Amino acid sequence: MKMTVDFEECLKDSPRFRAALEEVEGDVTELELKLDKLVKLCIAMIDTGKAFCAANNQFMNGIRDLAQYSSKDVLVENSLMKFSETLQEMTNYHTILFDQTQRSIKAQLQTFVKEDIRKFKDAKKQFEKVSEEKENALVKNAQVQRNKQHEVEEATNILTATRKCFRHIALDYVLQMNVLQSKRRSEILKSMLSFMYAHLTFFHQGYDLFSELGPYMKDLGAQLDRLAVDAAKEKRDMEQKHSTIQQKDFSSDDTKLEYNVDAANGIVMEGYLFKRASNAFKTWNRRWFSIQNNQLVYQKKFKDNPTVVVEDLRLCTVKHCEDIERRFCFEVVSPTKSCMLQADSEKLRQAWIKAVQTSIATAYREKGDESEKQEKKSFPSAGSLEPGSESKEKLLKGESALQRVQCIAGNASCCDCGLADPRWASINLGITLCIECSGIHRSLGVHFSKVRSLTLDTWEPELLKLMCELGNDVINRIYEAKVEKMGVKKPQPSSQRQEKEAYIRAKYVERKFVARHLASVPLPEDGASAVPQHQEEKRHSSSERSPQADKHGATSPKEGEKQEASVLCDSKQLPPGLQLYRAAYKKNLPDMAEALAHGAEVNWVNIAENKSTPLIQAVLGGSLVTCEFLLQNGANVNHRDVKGRGPLHHATVLGHTGQVCLFLKRGANQHATDEEGKDPLSIAVDAANADIVTLLRLAKMNEEMRESEGLCGQPGDEIYQDIFRDFSQMASNNPEKLNRFQQSDSQKS
Repeated sequence: MKMTVDFEECLKDSPRFRAALEEVEGDVTELELKLDKLVKLCIAMIDTGKAFCAANNQFMNGIRDLAQYSSKDVLVENSLMKFSETLQEMTNYHTILFDQTQRSIKAQLQTFVKEDIRKFKDAKKQFEKVSEEKENALVKNAQVQRNKQHEVEEATNILTATRKCFRHIALDYVLQMNVLQSKRRSEILKSMLSFMYAHLTFFHQGYDLFSELGPYMKDLGAQLDRLAVDAAKEKRDMEQKHSTIQQKDFSSDDTKLEYNVDAANGIVMEGYLFKRASNAFKTWNRRWFSIQNNQLVYQKKFKDNPTVVVEDLRLCTVKHCEDIERRFCFEVVSPTKSCMLQADSEKLRQAWIKAVQTSIATAYREKGDESEKQEKKSFPSAGSLEPGSESKEKLLKGESALQRVQCIAGNASCCDCGLADPRWASINLGITLCIECSGIHRSLGVHFSKVRSLTLDTWEPELLKLMCELGNDVINRIYEAKVEKMGVKKPQPSSQRQEKEAYIRAKYVERKFVARHLASVPLPEDGASAVPQHQEEKRHSSSERSPQADKHGATSPKEGEKQEASVLCDSKQLPPGLQLYRAAYKKNLPDMAEALAHGAEVNWVNIAENKSTPLIQAVLGGSLVTCEFLLQNGANVNHRDVKGRGPLHHATVLGHTGQVCLFLKRGANQHATDEEGKDPLSIAVDAANADIVTLLRLAKMNEEMRESEGLCGQPGDEIYQDIFRDFSQMASNNPEKLNRFQQSDSQKS
């Protein structure tokens, strides 16, 4: 049985929980009505012997009604409908079954209604009472003035006691609710099955009918036995979970709220706050607040439409309020209005303020002119830098991230509106943007565009190389291929924001301007002929291996351009997924970007080649930048092929230290084993690759420290990040230092 109400949600006492309660309470009320109706019809059938057929027809109508009510439960619905059809044919036999009916239908269902549903109602009354008491305690606690310490302590103690009482009563109520929902199936079916067996026993005239129904009834009886066992097990599990939750430490007695700006559902933070009304009385009301979609909103009930407090967090600020009598207050101020809010504790107030501040910073970052000036002051020359710093490395090369990226063709102006000197970039698209277009890109979501500042953010070497492999000209040739043909006017720097937003959505989300055919893949010099598309996936045969790679069975294409030519076909005929797959091995980022623009699935699986993915092909191709591009576009770092090997396995076998470092940073599962039972660490040990062994052991040690230290106090994290940063720098700028195995000339080329 699927649990109706979750115990964890119960502790939050959120509008979702209240909405679930209302739904279940209405459901139980309707169930009680249906059962009462059925019992009354049964009594009428017993008392009215002369009108047995009429009463029996009404009773069957009640059964059908109950079956329709149970339409979401196939077992109950089908069983009741089958029984009612058989009973319809029995209405002419006039054999009285009142005594057995009294015991099977009336007694059992009345007992269920009087005992189980009554327990539910009693639990409901207690819950409503303690819920009201908790609300009163919350209001009283919120109204206590800060300078009346004895009243503060008294209100706090009352609130703590009331909350604990509410928690126990609420958990008991949810338990009773779930037990009732679990039990009602067996009770209804058990009583009905007993009634049907009474017909089989006493109606000799209906023997032929019931002989056909008998096997079905026996099967249902067996299912009931299993249902009873399952219900008992579910009850024990729920009671155990109920007990476990009660034993949790709630000493702080604060709602556990955390903010997450990258939450999948878009809700950065949510919880109860008191809000001061803007009317003349300045009343305070408790509402459910949330930060979502760059807005601060609240609602009274779960089904209510959210009321927007702040339409755009970029235009507001948040501050503490210590000049009013109520405690834990803070104010959200926008250019047009301000909103006074109150949390339940100082800890929650700080959490909300931090959440709002973080959301503001994420939604809008000020233009980086001052930061650039400060950066120039801080780093006047290469000689003044500390050894090993990232800034020194940039300046020793004579370029900053901004300079390096803007040197690429088309990057000196915004990719979408053409504004000069763009200071922002989309790292998964590989383009530069002005500040206004970057805000629009952010609103599209990270699955379309990941925005980063060229002056305010830190840039990893592999990301800079990715940006340099693509650029505005390359991406616009793909995403704006049909702009002129369609007669669409590209926005200018002076265009309205709405016009820019419509164009950007059409360009990247709807992909209206992408040509419907794929760009051609250059054929080898010998002009090899194309092969049919259905044979294309049979490509990818032998590989050139290092001794270590041969030992573990890693593969990569072997015969060079000539053998590759024998299986290439016109790329206009290739599916986007296969084009991405091919381009990933060939380290061709423009072709990969084009394939994604045509709808290629970044985790496309090549069934004909051991269920390999583009990310695994990028590993075999030996390109760190290609791996970074796929990961930025949502590639699954833990996908495994038919041999049980993921990208981390293949990178370890081939001795690609930079890729191993990248995958570990992106959360690759270092404990996964292949079909031979080997994890990446054992493969690296067998290959005697000291660099990769060091990385894997360091990652494992850091993971163990995280588990032992918990969320607070992680002494290994800083060192761990520093070492991985050094490996990343070396893999991007001096890869020859990490090449443990000597590769052939064909592979190097």
